[in-house]
Amino acid sequence: MRFLGVVVAVVLGGVNVASSQVVTAVPTEPTVYSYCQDFQTLYIEIRRQAITPDDARNRFSSIMNGLKARFAGKDSSYGAIMEADTLTRSDSLSLDSLKRTRNYFVFPIRGYGPSAIGGTHGEGYRGTGFDLFDYTVRGSHPAQDIFIRDTNQDCLDDRNRQPVDILSMTNGLVLAIETGWKPGSEYRGGNWVWVYDPVMHGLFYYAHNNVVDVTPGQWVQAGQKLATMGRTGFNAYKTRSPTHLHLMYLQLLPSGLPIPRNPYSWLLTASRN
Repeated sequence: MRFLGVVVAVVLGGVNVASSQVVTAVPTEPTVYSYCQDFQTLYIEIRRQAITPDDARNRFSSIMNGLKARFAGKDSSYGAIMEADTLTRSDSLSLDSLKRTRNYFVFPIRGYGPSAIGGTHGEGYRGTGFDLFDYTVRGSHPAQDIFIRDTNQDCLDDRNRQPVDILSMTNGLVLAIETGWKPGSEYRGGNWVWVYDPVMHGLFYYAHNNVVDVTPGQWVQAGQKLATMGRTGFNAYKTRSPTHLHLMYLQLLPSGLPIPRNPYSWLLTASRN
């Protein structure tokens, strides 16, 4: 009987404690910031070759389709996501016509224009053989390199001796950043910034920066400063490499997987800051 009384007391005590707790619902939908964290973690795992390419593709697809769903349409979540900014969607225009307008894209280097793009007609772009998920794959260059005047390679513009701002080409979400590159590191992109454009459903990658000025989860406007021009990255740091921005755009397919697209035509028509 004494043992039974102890058991009853423990059970009743547990009921009283439980009944005094306020049960709160645990949100099941990932936040936008959690997608940013997942992307950052995945990208570093790919760089460290700590994940197989197939597993990386599956995780990437899940992250990108999750973000697409969060940004679909106009809903109340934009207020929190955009830090009180609103995402302007030109619903009356097709996406292609939107891309052709000068108002959509901003040239990504302040004070420069298309004449700074490498090559005569942007022929530095080579998309064949690109694989974001296999760090051992080399040889492709699915990007445009845009150069500044920096003969002594001090990351300052020769014309005014000032740092050069890297600007976001479109409105978007800062998805991930790298700020820890140091000379001697084998990281190819150096200090980089990934920006997700939910209207285009694509990713802009800005690499070789010096100082990064944005943080993951931050909403940026077209023309807003992301970083200052640098020489970070395994090859970009070498004296044989002129100071430049490595700009890549990845279009996301319905599967959530990326394919590179040449941004040259957008750079030609982009407005300048």
